[in-house]
Amino acid sequence: MAILLKFTQDDINIVNYERYNHPIPLVQRRMEALWLKSHNLRNTQIAELVDVSENTVRKYLKLYRDEGVDALKFVNFHRPQSELCTNISSLETYFKEHPPTSIKRAQHDIEELTLLKRSHTQVRKFMINSLSMKCRKIGMLPAKADPKEQAEYLKDKLQPRLDEAKAGIRDVFFVDAAHFVLSPFLGYLWSVVKMYIKAPSGRQRFNVLGALNAVTHELITVTNDTYITATEVCSLLEKIAARPFTIPITVFLDNVRYQKCELVFNAAKRLNIELCHLPTYSPNLNLIERLWRFVKKDCLYSVYYPSFAPFKKAIENCLSQTQTKHKSELKSLLTLRFQTFDKTQLLTF
Repeated sequence: MAILLKFTQDDINIVNYERYNHPIPLVQRRMEALWLKSHNLRNTQIAELVDVSENTVRKYLKLYRDEGVDALKFVNFHRPQSELCTNISSLETYFKEHPPTSIKRAQHDIEELTLLKRSHTQVRKFMINSLSMKCRKIGMLPAKADPKEQAEYLKDKLQPRLDEAKAGIRDVFFVDAAHFVLSPFLGYLWSVVKMYIKAPSGRQRFNVLGALNAVTHELITVTNDTYITATEVCSLLEKIAARPFTIPITVFLDNVRYQKCELVFNAAKRLNIELCHLPTYSPNLNLIERLWRFVKKDCLYSVYYPSFAPFKKAIENCLSQTQTKHKSELKSLLTLRFQTFDKTQLLTF
C-alpha cells in the first residue's frame, strides 16, 4: 500500500539543509531519501540512488508520516557494554592503590580480580577510556620532603606575597644557583641510527646564581667559574635592591648554607629585603628551577661543545634572551601554579 505524504515547506527546508550538514551520515541518507520523495521519485528510484533497500525507504517514509522529520534525526546507536564495565568501581579502587607497571601486568591483575581474561588491546582501551588512566613517568619526591609542610607554606607564606606581587605592591624574586658542568647532556633526537656525543675532557663548570621575578620574569644574575658563596648572594641582593623601584621586596630561596648565614642576613636587613627560606627539599616551590630546566633543554641537550668557552657562551646567550626570544615560551612555563603532593600519589610498595 502506498504511503501518502504531504511535505510542508518548512520540512522541505529542514530536509534540504540536513542532508548535507547533519554530523551523522545515517541521518544524511534518511534526509536524502525524503528530499527525493518530495520531488515525487518512486521508491525503487530512491532506493537505488540512496543505496538502501525499498523496505528501508518505506520505513523512512512511514516514520516521517507518523512522527515528523525530527524522528528521522534520532539515532539509537547500539553500544555493547564490556563485562569489565561492571567491575569499574572495584578495579578503579585497586589500580589507584596498585598502579600496574605494564598492560601485561594489568591483564594479570584484572583476571585475578574478575576472572575475566581479555586481550592486550581490550585491557589497554578499558584502562584509557573507562578508568581514565595513561602511562605516566614516575616523579621523585625527596626523602625528607614534607608534603603537608609544603602545602601550608604555599598557602600561608608564599601565596599571600604572590598575590601582592600580582597586584603590583610587592616585588617577589625566586633565587637559586645552577651549576652547569661541561659534560654531555643526553636528550632525545629523531634519527635513523642511534647518535652519540663525544664527552669533552675536564670538569669545568659555569655557575649561575639567579633571581627571577615572579611576575615580570626579569632575570638578575651573578656568575663565575669557581664557586658560589655568601659573597655572591650578597652581590645578587645588591643588584636586586639597585633597581629603580620603591615597593617592598621579598626573596624566596632554599636552605643551602651560603644563603642562610649571618653575612646574607645582614645584607638583606641593610637593603630592606625580606628573605623567606622555603621548606627543606622543596624545589617544586622554587619558580627558578623551571628556568634552569628550560636552559638545559634549549641549549645543552644533545649538543656538542668542544670546549668550555662555547659551552659557557651558549648558556649566557640563552639567559640573556629570557625577555626577548624566549619570552613567549617562558610565559607559559613560569606560571604561578606550584606542584604539591597528595598521600595517594606516593607509592608505598
